[in-house]
Amino acid sequence: MDREKAKAAAERLVKQMTVEEMASQLRYDAPAIPRLGIPEYNWWNEALHGVANAGTATVFPQAVSLAAVFDADEISGIADIIATEGRAKYNAISQLDDRDIFKGLTYWSPNINIFRDPRWGRGQETYGEDPYLTSRLGVAFVRGLQGNGKYLKAAACAKHFAVHSGPETLRHEFNAEVSPKDLRETYLPAFEALVREAGVEAVMGAYNRVNGEPACGSKTLMEDILRGEWGFEGHFVSDCWAIRDFHEHHKVTSTAPESAALALRHGCDLNCGNTYLQLLIALKEGLIDEGMLRNATVRLFTTRCLLGLFDDSCELHFISPLESDSDTHAARALRIARKSMVLLKNDGVLPLRLENIRTVAVIGPVADSHAVLEGNYNGTSSRYTTFLEGIRHALAGRARVLYAEGAKLNQDRGSVLSKYANDRLQEAVAAAQAADVTLLCVGLDGTLEGEEGERGNTYFSGDREDILLPPSQRLLAEAMRQHAKKLVTVITSGSALDVREGNAILWAGYPGQAGGTALADLLLGVVSPSGKLPVTFYRSEDTLPEFTDYSMKNRTYRYHEAQALYPFGYGLSYAVFSYRDARFEQGHVSVSVCNDKGPDAEEVVQVYVKAQSPFAPLNPRLAGFKRVALRAGEEQQAMVPIDPDMFTVINEEGFREQTSATILFVGGSQPDTRSAELLGSSPLRLEVSRQLP
Repeated sequence: MDREKAKAAAERLVKQMTVEEMASQLRYDAPAIPRLGIPEYNWWNEALHGVANAGTATVFPQAVSLAAVFDADEISGIADIIATEGRAKYNAISQLDDRDIFKGLTYWSPNINIFRDPRWGRGQETYGEDPYLTSRLGVAFVRGLQGNGKYLKAAACAKHFAVHSGPETLRHEFNAEVSPKDLRETYLPAFEALVREAGVEAVMGAYNRVNGEPACGSKTLMEDILRGEWGFEGHFVSDCWAIRDFHEHHKVTSTAPESAALALRHGCDLNCGNTYLQLLIALKEGLIDEGMLRNATVRLFTTRCLLGLFDDSCELHFISPLESDSDTHAARALRIARKSMVLLKNDGVLPLRLENIRTVAVIGPVADSHAVLEGNYNGTSSRYTTFLEGIRHALAGRARVLYAEGAKLNQDRGSVLSKYANDRLQEAVAAAQAADVTLLCVGLDGTLEGEEGERGNTYFSGDREDILLPPSQRLLAEAMRQHAKKLVTVITSGSALDVREGNAILWAGYPGQAGGTALADLLLGVVSPSGKLPVTFYRSEDTLPEFTDYSMKNRTYRYHEAQALYPFGYGLSYAVFSYRDARFEQGHVSVSVCNDKGPDAEEVVQVYVKAQSPFAPLNPRLAGFKRVALRAGEEQQAMVPIDPDMFTVINEEGFREQTSATILFVGGSQPDTRSAELLGSSPLRLEVSRQLP
């Protein structure tokens, strides 16, 4: 059903509603209207990396780990699986008249905010720090989730619009001040791409103000840019209880009816929260008119019509529960987990050679954890494999596996009865001393970084003070450095951590239900690591601006002035790749890539652009990427699509300017000195000019 037909059907329905009925439909928990045959509907659902909060579902790697794959096709395929499982659940339980929260087909995903600061706990929900990577993966996710059939398979939502990335403690009252250049160059491109290219059905506003206007009631963002400039036709939803913040925290209004009116007037159709219970009062007080209620209701019912919810013959209604949590979906979760992990350091200890190994010690508080597989905004898998389980299964009959927790995640002792701190440490030391190889599993989970209110965080905020491991784990890592014969360190986190202990270091992110199997496959050389960092791993947070500073100066790889510990786009392989014959033609870069040495492996070809303009970012920016699979000794010609805006820059006033020349860098990393040092090679350089009219 195209949008015009869906809108016409919605208008026919809404025309029959009373004012009270229309107002009731603008809540996330919209009640039934029996006389019109309209069932109740709960709009609140999540599908960031699998159907969330609704029972059993395939749990894929967290969003930031998916970003490390640098593969839009993989993201689209995963989103299609998520939509299938969501439909399977909806079809089964709606027939049983279960229409509760987390059980609809409107998913408040993806989160396409820019991960500008590693201290932000919710950065794990994003596709990293780069606007181009975020836009390509976000577009792919939306297309995969919504499908291309007669009806939407599910409705995606781009969030949080806009200029939103912490601090969590201040989000209900904070005013994000952003320059026109940073707004258009960094914070808006992904949203524009999802609206213009992917036809995303919904957009969610943020909690904070942006240059003084509350994001869920901003004329600039919602009217002028989103609907006016970009032509967005879907529905707009507030973040949860964000409209209440207008009068309680932002103080831009005085009463709840005024807040409801401000949001509705500027185009917020759906309220996650309860402030829209005041809409009839706002109407009575003359703050809104009936036409505003009608327009919002029509937009919401247009979405429901596009989902086929009023067509009993919609083919999507027949997707069976048997299509959820299937073996095929589990195999996809394993495949993507293998590709998402990033090898940061390797002095030759990996892959492990078992002919010289009799005993392996698996140490650490995240070694046998389900939480580190999940990240946040997750479903519940029926088939988790922890790191310990994956290693134990892979080494069964081949080597003895010892296990010691070594430390608690963020506490200094295992029991309140323990007289001394670090009471788990000596068991780990003994295991490491007895083992030929020690696998140290340290890091964070969703209780230490996440959304506001995570209880494990020092400030109950979800954010972090620094990029170090918790003290208990730092002590464990130092002990393993001293006592392990060979040390392989595995880091779990959704953000940068400063961890340097180990002969080899692997960032596992939050790898989903198959994380343990994927880790074992990588460590034993069943597959070669191929992930690339979607964020910068800084040497210290001391080089960064204040967390509340939304200027991009000295932030992310595009503007950071200091050398990174591990740069954006970096990741090692067991293979050695070489590049030659790079050419730019018709919007693509073609380049020959060869797997010169090592096993069959996948490589992410990356293209960075440096425009010849004073308005260009400080460092070359990502403008294209493509994942290629190469057998040992194989050479391929890779064709990498390039950002059409490669010959443009954003000036200080926020306007796009054409440039006549640019430099392209083509290879397996950024063209920075640190990546060259770590990889032992640098990208090819290609100068390209363009005739301006």
